Amino acid sequence: MQQRCFWVTDSKLYQDYHDNEWGEPVYDDKTLFEFLILETFQAGLSWITILNKRENFRKAFDDFDYKKIEKYSETKYQSLLQDSGIIRNKLKVRSAITNAQLFIEVQKEFGSFSNFIWSYVDDKPIVNTFHKREDVPATTPLSDKISKDLKKRGFKFVGSTVVYAFMQAVGMVNDHTTNCFKYPS
Repeated sequence: MQQRCFWVTDSKLYQDYHDNEWGEPVYDDKTLFEFLILETFQAGLSWITILNKRENFRKAFDDFDYKKIEKYSETKYQSLLQDSGIIRNKLKVRSAITNAQLFIEVQKEFGSFSNFIWSYVDDKPIVNTFHKREDVPATTPLSDKISKDLKKRGFKFVGSTVVYAFMQAVGMVNDHTTNCFKYPS
């Protein structure tokens, strides 16, 4: 049996996410936006809750098409609040629309959101050497810095913990523990 990171349960969905997505570098703006939105909705909840609702989020949010989301009307906002397939938090739903608008502003300024976000790590993942749960931080000085920058730009639900989870998810940092089969050798 393959050894995985401490947080992976015996859920097939969780294992597939860990084995095939988590920590893999993502440079595509559409996927980066998806993870940004999912991480903001995850704030205060477990990641498995979000994974279980991921397909519902894709349907509700037009497959995370930020160009569509930025134009959502009040009617669409209200319909999202009635969608039991997603997290129906008023502030988080509103933030998805706001963050889509700001995501596009960042693209205009930097050519892509990927250029902006990956510049924080010189376009290559930081590979950490964590051995156990206690070693893995919830935030770092870098996630603090990115969070502060995103908040200054007006992004919502992008505290340092959310930003660090985003960095892990999109492979800006590789936090597979050293005993995990996905740890780079």
